[in-house]
Amino acid sequence: MAKRTLEDLQKQYNSSAAPGKAGGMPPMRGPGGRGPGGPGGRGMPVVKPKGDAKKIIGRLLRYIGAYKYLLIIAFFFLVISAVAGAASSYPLRFILNTLTGDLPTASTEEAIRNILFYMLILVCIYAASILSQYCQAKLMLHISQNSMNKLRSDLFAKVQKLPIKFFDNESHGEIMSRFTNDVDNISMMLDHTLTSLVSGVVTLIATFIFMLTTNVWLTIITVVFIPIFIFGGAAITKRSRKYYSSQQAALGAVNGYVEETVSGQKVVKVFNHEDTCVDEFALLNDDLRKKQIGAQFYGGIMGPIMGNTGQVSYAVTAGVGGVLCLLGKFDLGGLAIFVDYARKFARPINEVSMQMNTVFSALAGAERVFDIIDRPEEEPDVENANAMPDMQGYVKLNDVTFGYVPGKTVLKNISLYAKPGQKIAFVGSTGAGKTTITNLLNRFYDIDSGEITIDDVNIRAIKRDVLRKNVAMVLQDTHLFTGTIMENIRYGRPDATDEEVIAAAKTASAHSFIMRLENGYDTVITGDGANLSQGQRQLLNIARAAISKAPILILDEATSSVDTRTERHIEHGMDRLMKNRTTFVIAHRLSTVRNANAIMVLEKGEIIERGTHDELLALGGRYYELYTGKKELD
Repeated sequence: MAKRTLEDLQKQYNSSAAPGKAGGMPPMRGPGGRGPGGPGGRGMPVVKPKGDAKKIIGRLLRYIGAYKYLLIIAFFFLVISAVAGAASSYPLRFILNTLTGDLPTASTEEAIRNILFYMLILVCIYAASILSQYCQAKLMLHISQNSMNKLRSDLFAKVQKLPIKFFDNESHGEIMSRFTNDVDNISMMLDHTLTSLVSGVVTLIATFIFMLTTNVWLTIITVVFIPIFIFGGAAITKRSRKYYSSQQAALGAVNGYVEETVSGQKVVKVFNHEDTCVDEFALLNDDLRKKQIGAQFYGGIMGPIMGNTGQVSYAVTAGVGGVLCLLGKFDLGGLAIFVDYARKFARPINEVSMQMNTVFSALAGAERVFDIIDRPEEEPDVENANAMPDMQGYVKLNDVTFGYVPGKTVLKNISLYAKPGQKIAFVGSTGAGKTTITNLLNRFYDIDSGEITIDDVNIRAIKRDVLRKNVAMVLQDTHLFTGTIMENIRYGRPDATDEEVIAAAKTASAHSFIMRLENGYDTVITGDGANLSQGQRQLLNIARAAISKAPILILDEATSSVDTRTERHIEHGMDRLMKNRTTFVIAHRLSTVRNANAIMVLEKGEIIERGTHDELLALGGRYYELYTGKKELD
């Protein structure tokens, strides 16, 4: 495989490519439409800020708006904390003036009483500040985590409603990044940054009021520096936002590539692609490094620049205040607390500036999360859709034409029918459209023209969940869930009894190997059944289909992963499984379709031959060439 450039990798992992190829499924790489050996596919689109930050913020506020009363209480405590923090300096003025004699007292005892009185006030102010901070932090964590719980639930629920074509064309690692990195960034902002921003604003206002009551002229000098803070922060903010958005996209690309490569380690090692993977990862990793440097640089310099500007303001204020004290127009206690206020006045601006990198990361993450939530779902069922309470399984395709993308037809004028109990087989070259037909039966994709009916009812008029409940599938690519073997087989029908699960396993010839496991049917499967052989995983998938009472059965290369001896056992079980069911079989091993009621030979999306095994051999056409080996199956 030729080494891919950074541009190739970015296009593959960061942008939606147009799905579909002439004569086959949408672009899929590796098992199950995944990347080399694992989940992955065409990546997510490059994340570019839409520029409507207000809309994103508004949507986030709707999530925390469900807790508006708790939010009001939290902000009440936050205001108390901020005001207490600003007010804590004011009693020091009277303590210092008492000590310096600017606040005259009749005796030493009175001076001590005054100092103790103001110290008691200080203790009360600090106690109120600590208590309010505790309550505010507790409430904000409750609000933010519950809001994120709702956001994750909405995102996960949305993913369940997206059409199959979304997963055929999106990187699984990129999708996972939305649930982890992006949601975590939003959570961090709600947990800490939102509180810091509001607290900073309240502290700023409270400090300004106390400064005015202390000395108007020094307040004016301090306020003069505000435009420097604002324009300096705005200039840095403008640059940093684009870097944080591109950083999130680059991080998603790295996650997608790592997830894909780790899942496909066997394939990577078999084909000696270790060095290639290292080189390609280095490209993506270096791209992420550069974007992170840009984002962190502009986010990092915000604090020092604002901090140093604040120090200049502090120095100027202290100098002018000292001159006023020498001229007798200001008291020493007032100067001491004012320079403290000057520092406090700059601190919220500095802290808010430093929090902007978190804000931009959160907004970029929210934009990516909402991008998934806003994706179009599967088309809703038509009004008064048929519930098909007693589906028999009479399937008919009438002049069906379909393409994954406009202008690239995959199936052309396909017509066929299958009665309950019949076995219809599809054979042909790779990309001829065999699997596409089964995808259309499930309405994973909708046809462009023609009609597909079940029991003379157009499948578009059947409730989608009812349709899929009545179609059981065994795919070439196995997938098992974390849980016991019993639970994995029961996935095909949740209300099945243990006896029915065991009977289904026997039908699929899986019972004997299950009983040889240490815990039998209670053996826990993890990592998609990594502790089982490929053939054993496939037998469990077949058992899962066997337990279903669906009248229509689709077997897509179901026995391709098992040896010949096991295949013979499965065939006997399949005969029992297919009894009274309409069965569609896709097979490269032509020996497995000899007893089919009808065999459809597809080439370039068209049925070029049809008939029984004997009829097609007698015809001496394409099927004869495939079966006798005179022309190999592509």
